[in-house]
Amino acid sequence: MDIFSAVILGIVQGLTEFLPVSSSGHLILTHTLLGIENEGALAFDAILQLATVLAVIVYFFDDIYTLTQALMRKLGRLPVNEKDITLLKALGVGTIPAVVLGLFLESYMETTFRHPLIVAGVLVLGSILFMFAEYRYQNCYHEREVDVKSGWKIGLFQALALIPGFSRSGATIAGGMLLGLSRYEAARFAFLLSVPIILGSGLKKLLELITSDVAVMWSPIIFGAITSFIVGLLAIHFMISFVRNHTLWPFIWYRIILAAFVVFITFFG
Repeated sequence: MDIFSAVILGIVQGLTEFLPVSSSGHLILTHTLLGIENEGALAFDAILQLATVLAVIVYFFDDIYTLTQALMRKLGRLPVNEKDITLLKALGVGTIPAVVLGLFLESYMETTFRHPLIVAGVLVLGSILFMFAEYRYQNCYHEREVDVKSGWKIGLFQALALIPGFSRSGATIAGGMLLGLSRYEAARFAFLLSVPIILGSGLKKLLELITSDVAVMWSPIIFGAITSFIVGLLAIHFMISFVRNHTLWPFIWYRIILAAFVVFITFFG
């Protein structure tokens, strides 16, 4: 892989990790369009995800610092804001479904699930979930706060993103909306919830790269990661601002059009 291709992939990862359009699906399609072999692709994608999770940590540094302080104070039996502890518990239990299912589905993620037609089908299925979430959002009360029970349920939605084409941010935002959160709170929780699972996956793949016998070209990886981090920061800011006043419908139409394009290219390209 050359540096140009790595930068393109970095841009795609940084943009699509935080927009509800599926980063893994876009990376698979970009690999196909650029003619990049799938061998090692998942590991490279995971390293790009490490860069984007760093963008989340930087963007939400104050929130993460507050939660870390709350945990330390709780462990030290000092007074603590119980809302922070509740949020920590919700993030903890919300991480479990994706971790457990990820361990069972890893082999399929590296092979079967990376087929463009599967990505196209899942893009449409995800769009249907977003449509339902928007319908419920317009007709239901949506001023709830995240608790442990809703954190677990949103975590189940996050697990859907193990299938390329679903979108981690989209699934968790839609799940939060269905459970009564505002779009903004759903997006904020979705981004915070992404940190443990992406960090764990990325570090695992990075360790596999370092310890493997395969020669690794680090220059493209570094350029791709830097690009992914910068674009990721911009994408987070855009999405947080966007959901305050807009619906998910632009992303729904985009996903449907993209799915149709993928099917057309697969059969007639």
